[in-house]
Amino acid sequence: MAQTSIAFLFPGQGSQAVGMGKDLFEKYPVARQTFEEADAALGYKLSQLCFEGPEEQLRLTEITQPAILTVSVAAWRVLDEKGIKPSFVAGHSLGEYSAHISAGTLAFGDAVRTVRNRGKYMQEAVPVGVGGMAAILGMEAMAVEAVCRDAAEGEICEPANINSPEQIVISGHKTAVERAAKLAGERGAKKAVILPVSAPFHCSLMKPAQHRLAADLNALNFSDPASPLVCNVDAALIDDANRSRDALVRQVTGSVKWDQSIRLLMEKGIQTFFEVGPGKVLFGLMRQIDRTKKCIPVGDDASLRKAWEASSSSTET
Repeated sequence: MAQTSIAFLFPGQGSQAVGMGKDLFEKYPVARQTFEEADAALGYKLSQLCFEGPEEQLRLTEITQPAILTVSVAAWRVLDEKGIKPSFVAGHSLGEYSAHISAGTLAFGDAVRTVRNRGKYMQEAVPVGVGGMAAILGMEAMAVEAVCRDAAEGEICEPANINSPEQIVISGHKTAVERAAKLAGERGAKKAVILPVSAPFHCSLMKPAQHRLAADLNALNFSDPASPLVCNVDAALIDDANRSRDALVRQVTGSVKWDQSIRLLMEKGIQTFFEVGPGKVLFGLMRQIDRTKKCIPVGDDASLRKAWEASSSSTET
């Protein structure tokens, strides 16, 4: 069976919740094996933290990142075992690592250790309290860029996640981000919300993390992606190992161009999207980008069954 118009989307940080992946672990041997692989690769019971928490520990970036990756890969492996194959894959920030595993670019054990370090490097790049992020709602991208420039005042303030036409997240020095949030409100944004984050992701302040991660990624074996993959930092298709590695390095300080990535997939004829992993963040963003497209969260047994039904209706024999 060949699915004609399905893309797999893999979520990033912020989609975690205590209990995620437990249903898959209990019902599917391939999912159980995935959690066991992660536990062995990391040297601690990541599975237990996913299933039981505590939530404060699961929220720590160096635990959150391998946890979301592992749940996403477990869900993807179940889909794959059932013969559900995507035409394209993409992942939001951290989720791009899950996409690469599904495309055969990276080995799971290598990836789970790398994203643990990625989380650690990001947390250590900026002292706690120095950086910040804010969500700007209902303001066009060019207007948000102007707000960032005008609010910077010699500090860093940059668009970090271009999530949808309705939502752009900015990142940088806490004081500059606060000025930008206030200025955005004055210039007509529907809302500007300071986010409770532990570090200012996807901006120039992450350069120390980018340098450390580049060394780790350069030591890993990358293959050419077997499935067409859209990378965040360029919102472009990549099909070779070196570009895959380079995009993962650059995304640490670069904007996540999610809106543009989804529009590229729609231009390629994609009608149905599966959000493979925990939560429904990407499902929510899809509703802001294009409500006519079908997006199905796939993170437990019940949603897997819905995905199976949807893939059957999108199948050519």
